[in-house]
Formats: sequence, structure tokens, C-alpha cells
Amino acid sequence: MQHTLVALVEDKPGVLNRVASLFRRRAFNIESLTVGHTDRPGISRMTIVVNSDQTDAERVMANLYKLVNVIQVDDLTALPVVSRDLALIKLNATAANRSEVMQLVDVFRARIVDVTNDSLVIEITGTEDKIEGFLEVLRPFGISEMVRTGIVAMARGLAAQPGAYDR
Repeated sequence: MQHTLVALVEDKPGVLNRVASLFRRRAFNIESLTVGHTDRPGISRMTIVVNSDQTDAERVMANLYKLVNVIQVDDLTALPVVSRDLALIKLNATAANRSEVMQLVDVFRARIVDVTNDSLVIEITGTEDKIEGFLEVLRPFGISEMVRTGIVAMARGLAAQPGAYDR
């Protein structure tokens, strides 16, 4: 089962390494890891997606709390969440297929962010499934390069995380 863990951490050098090492020692493969600043100076938010059962996820959370720079850890798996992934896709595009690609971009509510004579760079934001579906329809055109941010997730509503930022 995929677990989405969110950790609030101090924004200090080495924190990412310590968190990643914890997962390595436990032999977990991190499916997605994103880190970014929060609205509070000095605090960063990590969104970590791992495949594990409930017991292992609880053990990892307990071990994360033992790390000095970790402030709070939540498992969003069972909560209603808003999650997004961002992808930039460089696509081979000729004059002959450009209009077809542009129609697909519109259907998937993506955006063309760069155009050259032989390529397009497309930005798409959404769920993993939406991005995977978009990639499948683009593959026949020739994807020359792609980068994804990884999942960011946030619980819906104020009551979903009553302890957020309390520490």
C-alpha cells in the first residue's frame, strides 16, 4: 500500500540526508520525495511517498520523530487529501503534428511553455494518473526529455490535521 507521509522539519543542512538515510536503513524505496519551504521561516515540508504496510509506516514515523530536526510527522494515507505532481515534457513536434499536440494539451488542461521549430515544452499539473495518461498519448509523438517534481500533498480542511504547526 502507498503511504503518504508529511514531515515538518527544520530548514538546516543535512536534514534531507538524515531522513533519506532512515528510509535506506529500513530498506524502503522512496517512490516520491519533495521538499519545500513552508509559510514559516526556517521550517520545510517533506512529502514522502513509500510502499509499505501500516505497521512499517508507523515504525518509520516513530523513527522520524527521533531525528533531531524533525518537528512533526503525519500519515495522510487515510485522510482526504489534495495531491499534485508537476511534469515538464519536451516533445518532438513538427509542423505536421503540432496542431494535434496542441489539441491534446487543451484536453488535458496542460500548457505549452516553450516552442521551437522542432520541439515543444509542455507543463502539466495534476494527479499521478492524469500525468501518466497524458504521457501515454504523447509517447507516439516522441518524448525527448521529461522531468517530474514528485507528489506534494495536503490534507483537506482545517480539522484534518489539528496538530499542524503546534510544536
